[in-house]
Amino acid sequence: MEKNKIWLSPPHMGGNELHYIQEAFDTNWIAPIGPNIDFFEQSLEHYLGSGYVAAVNSGTAAIHLGLILLGVQSGDTVLCQSMTFSASANPILYQGAIPIFIDSEAETWNLCPVALEEAIIDQIKKGKKPKAIIAVHLYGIPYKIDAIRVLADIYGIPILEDSAEALGSSYKGRKCGTFGDVGIFSFNGSKIITTSGGGAIVTNSEALKKKAIFYATQSREDAIHYEHSQIGYTYRMSNVCAGIGRGQMEVLQKHIESRRRVHQFYTVLSESIAGITVHAVPDDRYFSNYWLTAILIDPNNPYQLTRDQVMQALSEENIESRPLWKPMHLQPVFKENAYYGHEVAATLFEHGLCLPSGSNLSAAALNRIKGVFLQLTC
Repeated sequence: MEKNKIWLSPPHMGGNELHYIQEAFDTNWIAPIGPNIDFFEQSLEHYLGSGYVAAVNSGTAAIHLGLILLGVQSGDTVLCQSMTFSASANPILYQGAIPIFIDSEAETWNLCPVALEEAIIDQIKKGKKPKAIIAVHLYGIPYKIDAIRVLADIYGIPILEDSAEALGSSYKGRKCGTFGDVGIFSFNGSKIITTSGGGAIVTNSEALKKKAIFYATQSREDAIHYEHSQIGYTYRMSNVCAGIGRGQMEVLQKHIESRRRVHQFYTVLSESIAGITVHAVPDDRYFSNYWLTAILIDPNNPYQLTRDQVMQALSEENIESRPLWKPMHLQPVFKENAYYGHEVAATLFEHGLCLPSGSNLSAAALNRIKGVFLQLTC
């Protein structure tokens, strides 16, 4: 008899989501306006402690709107972290702009300040000052925020902070999503909370929030008829999905605590397995939600294990795991784009693996996962 599937990061409902969805149906607020959206945005703003939030239908849409708000246009160049999901980079192309990819550093696995400055200087020498920097908090671990901000300020380049994976993470006590000139979140099914499909854009002024909503609702002007002087998009979150978000915000803290317990479980397990390291924050300035726990498998480990062997052994027990994000500069679609750095991101991809990290993982599920590792290393 096949064992139940253990998923990488499944949705985890809290119970009140259905109440808010039913409320939307009972009041007939089904369209992309309604009280759930207002409440969801306000709860996010309160949680973050600063910034203005506009709810949209995906994290990708939020990044696209962020680039528009930062003035990115056709022909501009945008510096983008290479080790990330493709949704961080694709919206650059939506604007007709050109992505330039930057290597990771080994501590947080995020945007390397050294490679970033090298890229900025080189692009300026070529007469093409980059228009924006996309920095990602990979797997919920904050990037080197101070170092990246110093470079952004020195060279006058705004930051689009991709916090798709980092709701609940913080640096020096300040929540991720509030460090960039624009920030974004994702609420798709695998994230720490979900709205089924959805995202949010975080701005530093109410005027910018209104501008984001304007673009997200087909850039409709304030007129009695349908008047449009700019290109717009159908990006607004629906009131129904926002109802799910309202319920999820009520259990966000519990989800963070659960994922951090899962991360601690893997940390303890790894201490008895030579050659396997659990990725963690560099020091106590960083706080991670540990949305996904990732491990690095030393190619010289005494068991001669490879990433693919571990992944296969887990799969045979009906346990989902996945390689780290394949860096964008190694993707066929971006093979012609410039890249600055060395082989940090490529090496991480070759030897790294994401393990099941859901906030609803049971003790029995964790023991099944532990059993696979013990069997591989006995």
